[in-house]
Amino acid sequence: MSSSPFPIASGPLGRRQSRRAVIRYGEREVAVGGGAPVMVQSMTNTDTADAIGTAIQIKDLARAGSEVVRITVNSPEAAAAVPAIREQLDRMGVDVPLVGDFHYNGHTLLNDYPDCAKALSKYRINPGNVGKGAKRDSQFAQMIEAACRYDKPVRIGVNWGSLDQALLARIMDENAGRAEPWPAQAVMYEALVTSAIENAQRAEELGLAGDRIILSCKVSGVQDLIAVYRELARRCDYPLHLGLTEAGMGSKGIVASTAALSVLLQEGIGDTIRISLTPEPGGDRTREVIVGQEILQTMGLRKFTPMVIACPGCGRTTSTVFQDLADKIQTYLREQMPQWKGVYPGVESMNVAVMGCIVNGPGESKHANIGISLPGTGESPAAPVFIDGEKRMTLRGERIAEEFQTIVLDYVQTHYGKQTAV
Repeated sequence: MSSSPFPIASGPLGRRQSRRAVIRYGEREVAVGGGAPVMVQSMTNTDTADAIGTAIQIKDLARAGSEVVRITVNSPEAAAAVPAIREQLDRMGVDVPLVGDFHYNGHTLLNDYPDCAKALSKYRINPGNVGKGAKRDSQFAQMIEAACRYDKPVRIGVNWGSLDQALLARIMDENAGRAEPWPAQAVMYEALVTSAIENAQRAEELGLAGDRIILSCKVSGVQDLIAVYRELARRCDYPLHLGLTEAGMGSKGIVASTAALSVLLQEGIGDTIRISLTPEPGGDRTREVIVGQEILQTMGLRKFTPMVIACPGCGRTTSTVFQDLADKIQTYLREQMPQWKGVYPGVESMNVAVMGCIVNGPGESKHANIGISLPGTGESPAAPVFIDGEKRMTLRGERIAEEFQTIVLDYVQTHYGKQTAV
């Protein structure tokens, strides 16, 4: 028998081999790199000095699925609030690890507020913002020494908007001496990669273990990000954090992040991701967590919540019933996951199809665990329901949505978790 010309689609082309770092809080451990699942993280946008408001947003992000949450620590007031934030989270039963984001004065804050340094599970250091001139090396060293003292991992996060100017000047001088100088864009790429790797090596020289270091090189352009991370992955074996530094708002931010991260993840590059969406006015911060999860799940890299398959609609589907039902079911499934994931393991792999007419409705529904094909324009007012590929019933009337939700819940209860044990 001849082999198929089509490779079986099962995930990335092969995970990049990297060291394994661990972020801890209490009994909670989140592994980064070393073959661990790609992790989703997020960041608050509250004033960290507002301990209650920040703790509430962290709880919402963790409930949405953020496995690590980063908070700004930019002032004495913010540093003083960190232990209170941790205590409030503990009272709420939220064990998500916290990352402190430091710029300019991190060396001072970590030294002056030891309870803050202890309460955080990880530090993020931007080497372009730790100091200038003679102060730069000593202030970077103070932050690494704090990480060693309290046994905390560190993300050395380079950003092209705040690149170390002395290092950039050095790279530019080196480029000027080449027989064929690189273009300016390539020089910038080289400065980003060099900054990340040299600062990681410096951290190791100061005593921080190599498996306590994570790197990132954040940029805003899709092609720039892909180019930089390919080279960074080639030149080091530290775990890598992916994300556009300012992805943007709404669909633009989602599309740009998906385009960049999908290419890298498919190549096996990336151990933790963040989708840096600009919230719309009054928008929900948890949106960036959901987008990150959906990127990983649609690529087949992880499973977080049951997926709803729904058709886009056409002239055959002038009714909005299937759109309303798809939205209700998708919202229902995501809202249930915080409880379901502990009671019904495996439910996150379930697929639900909500289709709008007879063209692809029955066929698509048969491919899902549970599917419903709602009547299109001019079709019989009946909605056949398929379970594991077989037509089981037909729904009619005004309560189709409620009845279908009950069918979904019954399927979950009978096919996953403790109820399936014999």
